Amino acid sequence: MSKSDEREQRILDAAADLFIHYGYDKTTVDDIARKAGISKGAIYLYFKSKDELFKSLLIREMAAYSETWLALLEADPNGGTLGSMYKNSLYALEGSPFMSAMLRQDGRVLGSYLRKPDNFFRDTRNKAARYEFVKMMQDAGAVRRDMDPKVIAHIMNMLAYGLVGLGEVMDREDFPPTRDIIEGIAEIMDRALTPEDGGSSEAGKAVVRHILEAARRKLEDSTKSESDRE
Repeated sequence: MSKSDEREQRILDAAADLFIHYGYDKTTVDDIARKAGISKGAIYLYFKSKDELFKSLLIREMAAYSETWLALLEADPNGGTLGSMYKNSLYALEGSPFMSAMLRQDGRVLGSYLRKPDNFFRDTRNKAARYEFVKMMQDAGAVRRDMDPKVIAHIMNMLAYGLVGLGEVMDREDFPPTRDIIEGIAEIMDRALTPEDGGSSEAGKAVVRHILEAARRKLEDSTKSESDRE
């Protein structure tokens, strides 16, 4: 990695810490510069504005999360079952507080950015994505076909949002260990959704590879299109 790339990553690392602790609205470019140990002017050599910096951070965190998730799936012999996919996606999420905030659309962290007409989420939000994923898993023989994929997708959304957001409405001292919860969710899902013949874990992994590759290309195309407009 070049010194320029290292500095850019240092800026993004500093921004991630500040956005998580203070939120988008209360964090300034001056704050980020101080934490990164560089001048404010140096930040503008890499990013035209706080919004552009924020979007670059969102893209970086999504890419890192996807890579971590895929690596966990590939290393898991049963990684292609829906329960194992879900389990490993949550393990990948555990190490990324910024991704957790993105998943929740956390108003404290993301602040007024969510109300901007050209915000990153408007371009990437796809309410049907999880349904399409479940349908692909059913077609691949990795998930039983006798359940409505829309219902399965909705339950998955409920579980994901509940895991990262339940602490806002319940006392965390009453929670079992997070890893026990994740393992429990995965076991319930696999018992409920795996085909009677055991399904095909490898076919399930292939579905994830396809989806993540398509998402990567979409992000790259979006970034290139924005650069062309500039």
